[in-house]
Amino acid sequence: MIDLAGFEKTKPYKGHYKRDLAALQERLERILVAHIVHDRRAVVMFEGWDAAGKGGIIQRLTAGWDPRHFAVHPIAAPTDEEKAHDFLWRFRRALPAPGDIAIFDRSWYGRVLVERVEGYASEADWHRAFEEINAFEADLIAGGTTLIKLFVHVSQAEQDRRLEDRLEDPWKHWKTGLDDYRNRARRPDYLAAMHDMFARTDTGGAPWTVINGNDKKAARIHALTAIADHLEANVDMSPPALDPEVERVARAALGLD
Repeated sequence: MIDLAGFEKTKPYKGHYKRDLAALQERLERILVAHIVHDRRAVVMFEGWDAAGKGGIIQRLTAGWDPRHFAVHPIAAPTDEEKAHDFLWRFRRALPAPGDIAIFDRSWYGRVLVERVEGYASEADWHRAFEEINAFEADLIAGGTTLIKLFVHVSQAEQDRRLEDRLEDPWKHWKTGLDDYRNRARRPDYLAAMHDMFARTDTGGAPWTVINGNDKKAARIHALTAIADHLEANVDMSPPALDPEVERVARAALGLD
């Protein structure tokens, strides 16, 4: 069982952060190339608290990636068009093509988190959603898509420090709103929903990885390492072969013969 209380102790990163981050990003560049040349799909999905650091992790994850082969989907409240379909419809539309990686900043788990806690979904709807989500994820994996699910956790004290920083720094005002404080006020309700979510959807084929977000550097290294490990395990990491004709022409043109 995943208990978020076990992920609240602040543990400063003890390695050489810049060097370790650069090595991970170089590794991730090669991993994306492997997905491109082998037509592999992947979905990297983030859930977590407001101000937990999801955006910072995503920025560093994609820093060296070819923008033609990945997309970041920031998930907000559904539009009227999206509400006219089942709640998974908008996520199916955003799934990656062969050779691409899709990143979801929040996800289909909104049905069993914010929609449950705030009353946007009926009890029958969010109860049924657990089975629908497990089936959706099982279909993704059966179809050859690598699925990675990360939850970024922070303690109440650390979240409050970051929310205060967003008030004091005028260039961070855009990152905060009333929703942050409505959600903060209902933290016990969200914790109950989160633990229920873990219990019902932490499956063998699609497990959750919890990231302790109290120290941003440690969280970034942990998250990127977990993503790289999982992606590498599901794609052929052999370097792509060079077309002999391309090599022949290139060597002649460059005077390398």
